[in-house]
Amino acid sequence: MFTLPALTRDITVEVNTSAQKSSAVRRPIEPVGKYFMHHAQRTLRNHTWSEFEKLQAEQNVKKVDESNVDPDEALFDQEIADVSLLTHDPRDWKTADLYAAMGLSKLRFRATENQIIKSHRKQVVKYHPDKQSAHGAGLDQDGFFKIIQKSFETLTDVTKRRQYDSCDFNADVLPPKKGTDYDFYEAWGPVFEAEARFSKKTPVPSLGDAKSTKKEVEAFYSFWHRFDSWRTFEFLDEDVPDDSSNRDHKRYIERKNKAARDKKKTADNARLVKLVERALSEDPRIKQFKEEEKKEKERKKWEKEAGSRAEAEAKAKAEAEAKAKAEAEAQEAALAKADKKKAKEAAKAAKKKNKRAIRNLPKESDYFGDSDKASAIDEQVGLIVDSIVDEELVEIAGKIKASPADGKVVLQEAAKKLSDSGKLPASLLSYFI
Repeated sequence: MFTLPALTRDITVEVNTSAQKSSAVRRPIEPVGKYFMHHAQRTLRNHTWSEFEKLQAEQNVKKVDESNVDPDEALFDQEIADVSLLTHDPRDWKTADLYAAMGLSKLRFRATENQIIKSHRKQVVKYHPDKQSAHGAGLDQDGFFKIIQKSFETLTDVTKRRQYDSCDFNADVLPPKKGTDYDFYEAWGPVFEAEARFSKKTPVPSLGDAKSTKKEVEAFYSFWHRFDSWRTFEFLDEDVPDDSSNRDHKRYIERKNKAARDKKKTADNARLVKLVERALSEDPRIKQFKEEEKKEKERKKWEKEAGSRAEAEAKAKAEAEAKAKAEAEAQEAALAKADKKKAKEAAKAAKKKNKRAIRNLPKESDYFGDSDKASAIDEQVGLIVDSIVDEELVEIAGKIKASPADGKVVLQEAAKKLSDSGKLPASLLSYFI
């Protein structure tokens, strides 16, 4: 008994006297749940409680049985894969398909030790001589049972199973036929997967797909070019006699077996090399990588030669411009020369014309009324024309052309100017001075 502490303050309860209940609402209710379903089943089928419980128990047992199904059972052979094994000579058990005898033809080298034990138990139950006798099969099935036992002994021994797997040609996957249309990855993937079982190195790279990188593809073929196989072919050896009385014969058989194994090993290595080389030559990714490398080389070469091309183009452009400029200058000089020549010829023609106009002036003016002095006038006019410069010649010819009546005066001015400058003596120009 204990005492509660005293209250520190008064505790009161407030009641809302004005509160009211909400109005009732009618809603439909539907029965649900497993117990209602059980009741409905009993009612509809007119079962008693005992009958219903019995049916439920049977269903529960069935569910338990289904849940206990071993998933490995689906991987085992339901029937023997090779019926010839039933009549196979047990003394020649090495030539039999041991995996098929064990019901493991689907799994073969992939079968685990636990799966081998399970499958052996199943085969023993099914093919035991006593079981076969009970079914009226007789004693002809004893040979197959012996093969099953030999298979179990071989496949549960690590060394013996390795030797058998080395010679299990039924597990090999053949490559696609040459010249046929096929999907490279679907056809060659299982081939390399089967060959990978002999590799000493793990993990073995996969073939990959069209999205694999160049590095992954190169790593894959590099692995297979250096493939290190443990395949020995010892299972195919001729049995060495246990009799030690003839040691030479025993050694002969051992040497013979070793030579046969070496020969098979060499042939298998050559086969694998050819297989890898063929896959390499038909791999669409290798062709794609080579095409990309070719394009990349061309691109780099183009970029490398771009500077040289630009320089050559600039040089060619400069040479073309210089050539065009030289041709233009030459053409311009030729035109200028032609124009100069034309101008010179025109000036020469004009000079002749002016001289002729001045020389003809006295004759056309009737020698200024002094016909008796015609020869002296012509002579003096000729001296004036030959002594004046081209500019004066043009000026005098222009004045005469403008006013032929003043021609004598114009000649007198020219004669006086020549005399004053000392070019001609006044005595030679006596008529005009």
